[in-house]
Amino acid sequence: MTTLSVVIPAYNEENGIKDIVERVLAVEPDLVKVGVERLELVVVDDGSKDRTAEIVSGYKTVRLIRHVKNRGYGGALKNGFAQSTGDLIGFLDADGTYPPEYFPKLCVEAMKGGELVIGSRMAGEQSEMPVTRRVGNFFFANLLSLVGRQRVTDSASGMRVFKREILERMYPLPDGLNLTPVMSTRAIHEGIKVVEVPIPYSERVGRSKLSVVRDGTVFLKSILWTALSYNPVRILGLLGLGGVGFALLTGLALVFARLSGVTNLTGWSIAALYWALVSGVAGITIFSLGATFNYLVSLFYKRPIQQGLFGKPIFKNPLDRQFGWMGALSFLVGLAIGIVSVALGVSGWDINRLWLYLIGSSLFILVGIQLLISWIVMRVLEDLSQREIQASQDMDAAAKN
Repeated sequence: MTTLSVVIPAYNEENGIKDIVERVLAVEPDLVKVGVERLELVVVDDGSKDRTAEIVSGYKTVRLIRHVKNRGYGGALKNGFAQSTGDLIGFLDADGTYPPEYFPKLCVEAMKGGELVIGSRMAGEQSEMPVTRRVGNFFFANLLSLVGRQRVTDSASGMRVFKREILERMYPLPDGLNLTPVMSTRAIHEGIKVVEVPIPYSERVGRSKLSVVRDGTVFLKSILWTALSYNPVRILGLLGLGGVGFALLTGLALVFARLSGVTNLTGWSIAALYWALVSGVAGITIFSLGATFNYLVSLFYKRPIQQGLFGKPIFKNPLDRQFGWMGALSFLVGLAIGIVSVALGVSGWDINRLWLYLIGSSLFILVGIQLLISWIVMRVLEDLSQREIQASQDMDAAAKN
């Protein structure tokens, strides 16, 4: 028998809790039509100071969980998840913004194979979301799509249905309002099948507890830190490539200018050269650091790296395994340019004709050293990771036998 447990976290929601409870209970006949035989409604009163708990206690078919102290939105939801019994778990806010009438549609997608089904407020249905929050949700959804390489339209929706069996894979989850973006980020990186269903969104009953600036900052940190804990090179690698790209473009422009006979730089050209040097070295460092972190993540989870920078190999051999010869080549090229430049200077060439090549020499040498060191570190970590993975597989095989 398929049971849907709907968890509603409530904190000082006396004005809207009665309406949302009755709307959820009224959905049960429609749930039966789509194959969900039983509805369990769990309301978690998260330390309310008003009549929220009193109102809910009047419904005999509703399970009320009370917190003496406020644990936060995520804390209330997690306690509700733990004490619910359904093989499908759903949740929505108590403020009337989300339509419980759409739970049957979400359950249909869950029973068709969707492991985490999100009611998307940004996918086309009528929405009364304030403009500032709409812009914020658009930004966070696209950020998650970028770092997770899966299209998401609403990363922070507070109406979802998921299979109980995936709950352990999405933990740990935070106690605050950032539970939803963290859940979305973890689900994508854990390979959980995420499906979105368009839903309408209404203006809330009562005053919103969400702070656009404060909670928006928390959401941003949550998505980035969670993504970094799974696939660091996706974020750090993109930042590194951006730095290297800027350095290359600036370098080519300066070389072209030098070959055209320009020897004196303007103030803007000097500034561009400075930032090119900084971004070039920093870009290589950040990129290699991200690749190194991926091996640490693999070592921690005891499984091969499954993400990477672009999700699938572009080169026959992973790019980080080519850091050795790339670093050696960069070092030797820089050393050769430096030796030739110094020799020309000793023979009488004007420094105005040589300074750019000396700077280029130092850049190639520094980049070469960075790549060589990173290559050595990653090879050691790769070996340790493979040992741990093999040991874990051997232990699992022994346990089965």
